[in-house]
Amino acid sequence: MRAGVIFTGTGPILILTTYSSFGDGNFVEKLNTKGISKFLAYEVPIDLVKKRYGRHFDVIIKDVSQEDDLRILDFDGHRVFYNFSFDEMGDAYYHEEK
Repeated sequence: MRAGVIFTGTGPILILTTYSSFGDGNFVEKLNTKGISKFLAYEVPIDLVKKRYGRHFDVIIKDVSQEDDLRILDFDGHRVFYNFSFDEMGDAYYHEEK
């Protein structure tokens, strides 16, 4: 399980996913089906996400399948942006449809 802050055209969202990486073709396709074809992704520690989102995290995590799944934990861009410092984010992954 991994968590990531995904910066999209409308602002950041926080996702939980079972995909092995943000560059996984199936992960990218899953975002495409949600209308996201260009994004920046930063992994954030799952324990930190659990600490900051508490019960809401617990509810969403129960809905995530064992593999090849993605759930949006928070779509309030302002809250997502200010819930995590840049120091808490991993290296950036960039994707843009050609």
